[in-house]
Amino acid sequence: MENASSLVTQAVREADHDRYLTTLYAPPGKRAPLMALYAFNAEIAGVRDRIREALPGEVRLQWWRDMLAAPYPGEETGQPVADALRATIKDYSLPLPAFENYLEARIFDLYDDPMPSRTDLEGYCGETACTLIQLASVVLDPDKASGFSELAGHAGCAQAMTGLLLLLPLHRARGQCYIPADLLRAVGTSPQDFIKGENAETAKRAVAAMVALAREHLSAFEKNAASLPETLRPAYLPLAMTSAWVRRMEGRESAVLDGGISLSHLRRHWLLWRHAMRGWR
Repeated sequence: MENASSLVTQAVREADHDRYLTTLYAPPGKRAPLMALYAFNAEIAGVRDRIREALPGEVRLQWWRDMLAAPYPGEETGQPVADALRATIKDYSLPLPAFENYLEARIFDLYDDPMPSRTDLEGYCGETACTLIQLASVVLDPDKASGFSELAGHAGCAQAMTGLLLLLPLHRARGQCYIPADLLRAVGTSPQDFIKGENAETAKRAVAAMVALAREHLSAFEKNAASLPETLRPAYLPLAMTSAWVRRMEGRESAVLDGGISLSHLRRHWLLWRHAMRGWR
């Protein structure tokens, strides 16, 4: 079991180093279940990277649905992340519908369909990043977690939208567009034209609009983040870096399009430490 736990931790360290760092600020007894959640997220988020066609991806997601829906008498599946996740769901009474909705939302990643609207994007973020924050909060402090669902909603949207902007060059190369079609129309372009990159000015306006949307949710989070209990803080620590990412993106649309936005490892460590110690005062 200890070896399996090490494999789960290693998976998070390699695939999602920022969330790996946040778990180090959680109480020692909570780190393994948080790693299980984050390893599951990394596994599902990386499905598109490991497939050439959507159907095998859907089959993989269905495997996770079936695995989570099966009774949990304690037997291992042979997949370390799945075993750790099943144990975490059982130990913390995590709601299975949250995982089912998460997997349903992730089907969008497998295809090249455009994101229809801002509402659809916020729904996607809600079922993925927001859900992950809420589940981590239940692990950390189940008594207080439910009182901060709205805060988790804004936090997850800000974090997910910022992440999509950081991955924008990769998505465009694949033919994917997560910037909502209604937002693109408002700035004078379309998902197809944005992916082709034929008009640099409209592409920059689209990025600016997406950054503004991430900023809107980030500001809504920061407005009430001071009320966040210390016990829940580790679940929200990625927002320490989201704020820095958004600041670097504002007014630098060309750099976002080219993948030229970065934060040093030292800066990331410092931001995490400061917010872990002080919160969002």
